[in-house]
Amino acid sequence: MSIQLNDSMMNPSFEELLERTGSKFDLVTLGAMRARQINSYFGQLGDSAGPTIPPQVASTARKPLSIAFEEIASDKIVAHHHDAAESADAGE
Repeated sequence: MSIQLNDSMMNPSFEELLERTGSKFDLVTLGAMRARQINSYFGQLGDSAGPTIPPQVASTARKPLSIAFEEIASDKIVAHHHDAAESADAGE
């Protein structure tokens, strides 16, 4: 089965991002978490309040979520899947 690619204004494309994350839920979770980190980085630039990781891609985007999606598309940010069975075994 092939996926039909639609022209959209979103770059990177939604289909490309889904290939990297595997599911819509993982994409939304990873993108939102990273966008909050990027927003925090830009918010503390003048304060030197703590160690936050700067954006990992050179981007012309101004929105933290757009930058996060570009990082996901370039494989700079990847999802780490936590298995509940593994954590239960580690806790014993």
